[in-house]
Amino acid sequence: MKELGLGLLIIGLISLALPFINPNIHYVFLTWIDQWGSAVAWGIRGGITLLGLVLWLGFKDRG
Repeated sequence: MKELGLGLLIIGLISLALPFINPNIHYVFLTWIDQWGSAVAWGIRGGITLLGLVLWLGFKDRG
């Protein structure tokens, strides 16, 4: 679970940063999020990042 959390955290952070780096590039894994509007898209990105952080920190100390 620690690896899944880290993966989600990294994907979430990348998805949060990409719109600021180059907003003209449409990535396949981000375009479906933007179809529901800006607020929902940011909520999904934040939720993925938060879930990854919780999983990574929750299972970090367990072998």
